[in-house]
Amino acid sequence: MTSTASRRPILDKPFVLDLFAGPGGLDVAGHSLGIPSLGIEWDRSACLTRYAAGLDTLHADVSAIRRDAFESLPPESNVLAGGPPCQTYSVAGHGAGRQALDRVREYIERLMAGESDQKIDEDLKTLSDPRTALVLEPLRYAIQATRSPNRENRPYDVIVLEQVPAVAPLWEHYAKVLEETGLPDRTKYKVVVDVLATETYGVPQTRSRAVLIARREGLGEPSLPAPTHRSYEAKEWNRRNGTSEPGQDADQVHQPTLCEGTASSKSDADLRPWRSMRDALANPAGTHPGRATPFLVRSNYGSSGNPGRRGVRTDRQPAATVTGRISRFVVFEHLDENIVHEGPRFSMNEAGMLQSFPPDYPWSGTAQAQQVGNAVPPLFGAHLLSAALGLPRPAPEALRKPWQPATEEQRTKLRSNGCGAADTCTDRCPRPKDQVPPPSSVRPPRSRKASAK
Repeated sequence: MTSTASRRPILDKPFVLDLFAGPGGLDVAGHSLGIPSLGIEWDRSACLTRYAAGLDTLHADVSAIRRDAFESLPPESNVLAGGPPCQTYSVAGHGAGRQALDRVREYIERLMAGESDQKIDEDLKTLSDPRTALVLEPLRYAIQATRSPNRENRPYDVIVLEQVPAVAPLWEHYAKVLEETGLPDRTKYKVVVDVLATETYGVPQTRSRAVLIARREGLGEPSLPAPTHRSYEAKEWNRRNGTSEPGQDADQVHQPTLCEGTASSKSDADLRPWRSMRDALANPAGTHPGRATPFLVRSNYGSSGNPGRRGVRTDRQPAATVTGRISRFVVFEHLDENIVHEGPRFSMNEAGMLQSFPPDYPWSGTAQAQQVGNAVPPLFGAHLLSAALGLPRPAPEALRKPWQPATEEQRTKLRSNGCGAADTCTDRCPRPKDQVPPPSSVRPPRSRKASAK
């Protein structure tokens, strides 16, 4: 269910608590809407990026904060948001989470029945990959809020969650129990769930996400954000434009017969064309000098496991799903119709812009490509928050101005608050060795065809 009707804000002063906040995608979205937030993130480098960007942050384990320091969280937070780590659910991972869906549903039922955290935690230790249990944390936070003296036992008004499409069945179960059973204190929510395509919200990238938006009963019916841009159909593009490997029919690739994002139905007529990599990168912005066009990008990774979205794309198409492998994507530039050469690969600034981060976002620390790939696309996040809170949808240009990084004084203050010291991590921060969970012992079953070889 989507809505294009005029909206009225449902909260006077929204304040977002962002679980698994990463380098700041959802916080940047909130910033563009004038909404304050606090992010909890356990990866040190992602926190360094957040401090450099000027975002309020706790360098901490989401689970540990819930267990040991929930009362220290801002009591004014009334929007719970988050995208739990997806590795065990993603089609690119080993699939421990996908194979544990039924067990996770059972844990949801037990949490809603008011079973003790201690008993739940003990049983969760039997999961083959501990990251699988992190998808339960938003629900556990929602329950904990109703037991918090610091909040006067006040539940969150709005919940916004996003994850890889494989988690959609769990979001559906979240919706069922939030609507029918309610939290242990009997608070109930109205909920919508669906899988959305980010390019239909102006992100220059094909990326599918399972989304949940919930509003506490009495705050009106929630709706999903209405698309603003047309959907990208890879098969249609390839059929009409002859996309191919570098050096093969390059003139055909760059003389398309179909305009980007051409409406495929009457309902598409009022939508903008989807945004391409050229739209995002061709022109100078901040310190980004602009990328020469035309170009081709070759990746070995697609969008949500859809083979039709893998392989080679031109600059006139959206990027394939931006993951931690974005720095490995090979970029070919055309010298003329028949000759190509390998050009510079995407910088982190460019990779961030393909995720819809503003130019000059201050990526910091190590594993920056992984930070970019793990982030919520800020423009997509802005659409989610706008729909959840009854705000006007964000302007298409909202996130295209260069980001102003924090001053050194601001970074020092943010790190003092987030880590406990102005220039270093402290004992309250997660230990580096704990930041990489053990690899999943579960592997997807081999197909009969593969086994026969």
